[in-house]
Amino acid sequence: MTVMAILALDGALPFELSVPGQIFGTANESAGRDHYEIRVCAPGRRVATAAEFGGLNLTTPWGLEGLADADTVVIPGHAHFLDQPSAPVIKALRSAGERGARLASICVGAFTLAATGLLDGHRATTHWRHAAELARRHPAVDVDRHSLYIDHGTLITSAGVAAALDLCLHLVRRDLGAALAATTARHTVMPLQRDGGQSQYIEHPTPNSRTTTLEPTLRWMEAHLHRDLTLDDIARHSAMSVRSLNRHFRAQTGTTPLQWLLRARVHRAQELLETTTIPVERIADETGFGAPSTFRQHFARHVGVSPQTYRNTFSSRRHAGEDAGIVMASTAGVEAAEL
Repeated sequence: MTVMAILALDGALPFELSVPGQIFGTANESAGRDHYEIRVCAPGRRVATAAEFGGLNLTTPWGLEGLADADTVVIPGHAHFLDQPSAPVIKALRSAGERGARLASICVGAFTLAATGLLDGHRATTHWRHAAELARRHPAVDVDRHSLYIDHGTLITSAGVAAALDLCLHLVRRDLGAALAATTARHTVMPLQRDGGQSQYIEHPTPNSRTTTLEPTLRWMEAHLHRDLTLDDIARHSAMSVRSLNRHFRAQTGTTPLQWLLRARVHRAQELLETTTIPVERIADETGFGAPSTFRQHFARHVGVSPQTYRNTFSSRRHAGEDAGIVMASTAGVEAAEL
């Protein structure tokens, strides 16, 4: 079983503190078995959440010792992120990182992670409002204020608030595969998953009679991934010009139509590799990549491993016969690709 430890520091932001447990717990329910053991770990086993966001006084069975054997440590944002973390917290996080555990920060939790020195020399993200301050305080960290999340394998950082959902679903996808991540997203009533390279600056216009929504076009694109779709095709379906299409796409999804299409094709390929025995050559055709070499190139770039390696790791048929538990993806060192 994979131990997921959630570090709860005083002033924790309630939403960000609760999201990991919600997503990983739902993943367990979706899988029909417990892949994750979820621990909320607080110094002194008590935590007071940020009063300005609805303060709560919480107790937990786990103190910092719960990080000692954790496979992943999630560091949510907290109200005191500009303060230097306590020596025991720094020691616990460094020890986890040095033994190879994944460390994943949410929002301004990146400040706590950066204080350990483990982010030095790496690209990292945080909430866009605080990115400049993170860069000022930690000049050895390459701060990217645009990405939703950045994955270096064992060091993962994410942007603010709602990006916590994207990050946790990304971890589920890494651990348990795209199909189960998609099921988990549906069970938590999440929209289409956003990827790390997409922008933090995504507008969500208030629906009214003059608002143009891309949802029907996104669904149409998903249903026609096998076709050689062009910008003109997509614009024609959405009943707008290419220029307007690009503008609405950027505002509503944080990316471009062709970038979104490419990622949707990769996601569909992941599902087919997990749930069928269809040959890679046929999957390349059914997902719109055409040539198998093109498919392998794009798949490896965005997933970090070859299609065959991914199938060997996440195939439903393979897992059905395993008693030893989930086979973890070997994606250490793979950075979330920017399309």
